[in-house]
Amino acid sequence: MTDVAIVGASMTQFGQRDGWVSDLLAEAGQACLEDANVAPHEIDHLYVSNMASGEFEGQTGVPNMLAHDLGAIPAYTQRVDQTSSSGGAGIYAAWQSVASGASDMTLLVGGEKMTHCTTKEATDVIASITHPVEYKHGVTLPSFAGLTARLYLDTYDAPRDSLARVAVKNHKNGVDNPHAQFRKEVDLDTVLESPIVADPLRLYDFCPITDGSAALLFCPVEVAEEYADDYVRIAGVGGATDTHVVHERADPTTMGGVVDSGEIAYEMSGYGPEDIDVAELHDMFTILEFLQSEDLGFFEKGHAWEAVEEGVTERDGDLPINTSGGLKSKGHPLGASGVAQGYEIYTQLVGEAGPRQVDAEVGLCCNVGGFGNCVITTIMEAGQ
Repeated sequence: MTDVAIVGASMTQFGQRDGWVSDLLAEAGQACLEDANVAPHEIDHLYVSNMASGEFEGQTGVPNMLAHDLGAIPAYTQRVDQTSSSGGAGIYAAWQSVASGASDMTLLVGGEKMTHCTTKEATDVIASITHPVEYKHGVTLPSFAGLTARLYLDTYDAPRDSLARVAVKNHKNGVDNPHAQFRKEVDLDTVLESPIVADPLRLYDFCPITDGSAALLFCPVEVAEEYADDYVRIAGVGGATDTHVVHERADPTTMGGVVDSGEIAYEMSGYGPEDIDVAELHDMFTILEFLQSEDLGFFEKGHAWEAVEEGVTERDGDLPINTSGGLKSKGHPLGASGVAQGYEIYTQLVGEAGPRQVDAEVGLCCNVGGFGNCVITTIMEAGQ
């Protein structure tokens, strides 16, 4: 199996954007190719991570459109849809295409256009992730988050403000991310006094509706050395699926897909939780940062809230989490989010994160679909 490297990366401005998803994808794709100094005709495979361009815009066939817009014809194209973990699934697919020897140059672009819809319309599209039995009763992902947060707080005797501290931390990190949707700090009182959405979670416990795109360029490690002095190697990647019906899980505070995908990625990479220097986790809701950091083995079950309160996950802590600002501050354009996580880890490992920079040689990103229904965990290391 071929060792796979990332030699280029890009991320567009997240937030409310003009144009359509095709414009956003082209913007990120072109910037990524320029970052790596690779010509469009050199691309063998072109993957597009996108959850719902048909539902949001009535636009399908976006990979073919992107190949045309970039001048990447006749590259093989494919759309990757794994709900809100489409970006992570795109990383998995792009890695496979190079690791298998099928491609020497694979471009992955993730993107979503959402803000032109009303909140109700966007929520309804996102809620379609849930099982039809749950969906017909009006169950949405925020309701799952509220129920799980209440269970976690009660089970582990965690204070409510520990969740608010996740939002405060990630907003603080987002200030230094020029691509983030929200570049402003918030204090504890602001989070705790914001309107209730799904008790005990309030407005600032949730990520926003977002437009945006990001891209990564994959090739064999031996090829990477021809294009870049600094690159990132994919050390391990794992994907897993949990029950689609959330109430069938033995413990809703454990995300089985995170546990299983993490174990696969750790085994492949030879690294363990103690070796990770920086992590990007899928904090669509603040409670998810607790659950993922525990299920990935960073902290013992029921103790992530203590780590947050002790500053362990701050940018200057022992394990910085969501230096990008996370989905909470950076934004969550569904198909782009997992790719943007990879962008942040890549940027950290090649030392180009600017004021967000931490000391890191090994990074991890975990992209979650639905409420843990499907998960991709990727471990990257600085090129040797």
